Amino acid sequence: MTNKDLLLTLAFFLLFGAGATAQSSPVGIWKTIDDQTGEAKSHVEIYQKDGRYYGKVVRLLQSDPEAICEKCPGDKQGQPVLGMEVLWNLQAYQDYWSYGQIMDPENGKTYKCSLWLEGNDRLKVRGYIGISMLGRTQDWHRVK
Repeated sequence: MTNKDLLLTLAFFLLFGAGATAQSSPVGIWKTIDDQTGEAKSHVEIYQKDGRYYGKVVRLLQSDPEAICEKCPGDKQGQPVLGMEVLWNLQAYQDYWSYGQIMDPENGKTYKCSLWLEGNDRLKVRGYIGISMLGRTQDWHRVK
């Protein structure tokens, strides 16, 4: 095998491996689905920073793109929903992500949060108070 063949083979495996890794994590853009109405509401970009996972609203599908978070707590109150961080401090744990929080910009409530993948393109997002049994789960779908 020549050096050129070796480099091409290595490049192929690096690209293939990177694609597989990206699909086995929550990193990416997700279409949020309201668990009560079944309607798509927004796109949230989940990203990793300093070993933890965060999510920010990158597109509103039903609301005015200029919508302001009236009921949000603290420094988020009165801020635009578009670009707002609504998911923060999630940590990898076994085969899911947990120990973080999620905020609903519609009512300003903050909940503990866990995420897990069901396949490559479906993310289960559970917000809860206290223990996980006291909460609700939404299905989010990967935007391609």
